[in-house]
Amino acid sequence: MILQFKNIPVYYEDDGQGDAIVLLHGFLENSTMWKDLKPVLSRSHRVICIDMLGHGQTDCIGYSHSMSDMADAVLAVLNHLKLKTYTLIGHSMGGYVALALAEKNPKAVLGLCLMNSTYHADDDERKALRKRANQMIQSNFESMVRMSVANLFSSESRTTHKKEIEKVIDQALKTSPQGYIAAQEGMILREDKFEFYKSLKTRKLIIIGMKDPVIEGERILLETEHTNIECEKLSLGHMSYIENKSELSYILNHFIEFIDL
Repeated sequence: MILQFKNIPVYYEDDGQGDAIVLLHGFLENSTMWKDLKPVLSRSHRVICIDMLGHGQTDCIGYSHSMSDMADAVLAVLNHLKLKTYTLIGHSMGGYVALALAEKNPKAVLGLCLMNSTYHADDDERKALRKRANQMIQSNFESMVRMSVANLFSSESRTTHKKEIEKVIDQALKTSPQGYIAAQEGMILREDKFEFYKSLKTRKLIIIGMKDPVIEGERILLETEHTNIECEKLSLGHMSYIENKSELSYILNHFIEFIDL
């Protein structure tokens, strides 16, 4: 389905009945990443998947998409669907957008899961890497996308999940160069959200891949040890929905069932 937002189409899917779960994909992904998880969740819940700005079938609104901009597009869909409350599950960049959305409408959020994601802002090294990538993709888009996606998987997964990785790359290559650049610029602008996430009065979960090359899992575990933020560890990399599929499904179902109580 399509919703018009700031003169561009925003694509979303709406399946199932019950309390709403909003699934937010990561950088270079789109709503197809949820194809295995969505049927499981939609048996007992209403599941909304949204292509974020510059990804999938949703167009760009500029050359920098802040997480707040992306959250506004998501919120436009949720308001259009007249949803009063919902649980947010965000993978990677989708987690950053979920945090921005929760800041805009905290009372609506029943649960917020950062899946292979973080409340940390980019450090200077990460910002420099993003800026360098934005320069390089202008002349070598396909090879940069291929490398970016492959590097998110653990070394074991690059051998055991070759076919799945190729499918992820195929979807990533559908992202326009403008969408790539705008998302990177937006992620550079992110501020640290740890204090906000701690104070948010809702159920909170962080899913950590212990071999994730881009998320500081050990640091998150230390910082959240004496908070009301729950953490679950998985054995492999950044792409838990492929690398640890069955364990992830169990953890998310348990998280959602607890919210329903």
